[in-house]
Amino acid sequence: MSAIPIIDAVIPVFNAPALTRRCVDSVVAHLGRSIRYIHIQDDASEAETREMLDQLPYESVRIFHAPKNQGFGKSVNDAVARSDAAYVLILNSDIVASEDFLPALCAVFSADPQLAVIIPAGNEYTKYEWEKYRRLPGGYVQTHRLRGYAFLIRRNVFSEIGGFDSLFGRGYYEDVDLGRRLALQGWRLGVYPEARIEHKGGGSFGRGRSFKELARHNRNLYLSRYPDAGRHILLISGTCSLTQLPPELLHAVDNVFQHGGYMDWLAPRRSWPLLCLQMRAGSLPLVDLARLFIYNRYSHRCFREIWILPDAPRLLTALFAFCARARGVKIVSWKWS
Repeated sequence: MSAIPIIDAVIPVFNAPALTRRCVDSVVAHLGRSIRYIHIQDDASEAETREMLDQLPYESVRIFHAPKNQGFGKSVNDAVARSDAAYVLILNSDIVASEDFLPALCAVFSADPQLAVIIPAGNEYTKYEWEKYRRLPGGYVQTHRLRGYAFLIRRNVFSEIGGFDSLFGRGYYEDVDLGRRLALQGWRLGVYPEARIEHKGGGSFGRGRSFKELARHNRNLYLSRYPDAGRHILLISGTCSLTQLPPELLHAVDNVFQHGGYMDWLAPRRSWPLLCLQMRAGSLPLVDLARLFIYNRYSHRCFREIWILPDAPRLLTALFAFCARARGVKIVSWKWS
């Protein structure tokens, strides 16, 4: 196998010493052959974490202790600025690596020059049935939402776009915002299903009231910048497949994803593959119907629009149209010859 480009890893750390040590040990053990340096940015952790980091026995580890807490995004930005590698692997401190997926991810970059970010799939993506999604050059599945617990990115692209926005503070939605900015500049984001990594979640921030308040605040900030990212559409059709849809409808579908929206496709029989991870196969009609009512006050869950194709079953169309009008949900009836 040919040599892979130079890769540095970046791990921002704030407390959680046991999880952090487990993360660093796994990265060295399983990714160490593909990584030049591991830049650990200690975001003003308490003494126990600082001492643990200073005692790490690995030559590849580079530790920087920040004098004050800056938050996830600023910590990553500072660490990336100290790297001159071709690619940077950004990891949360609560992940565990179990294999060296980096050569495969670098091969994906080589296959698609418009790809800016590739995410190793793991326990965060177990709900997806990968055989139902379109594969792009190199074998990745396109996504329009960056989940920042672990991803490989072209360092020059990260730097040129300004990295994470520090306005998101301690974290949450700074990764989604970065992905949206990349997409608006024409870059692609992808998930590589054959790569595995474990993410514990909430290792540094926890899941208490402060988490909920921060997540709510940053989500509102994100949606204020990209209001169409809250657009969620239910597409109702008959047995037609994606390849049979007219160009103007395919363009409209792609436009929803390019702006960060979602689409559920409800049909008696679906023809795979789906375009991206934000396009999901519709569930049972009664479940989708409930989402017009039960979830209506949660803007990120409810359907904003219903698109009805000409071959959609009449009874199903009438039922959803009636309920949509009752809830003030926009209905779009597509027609073609």
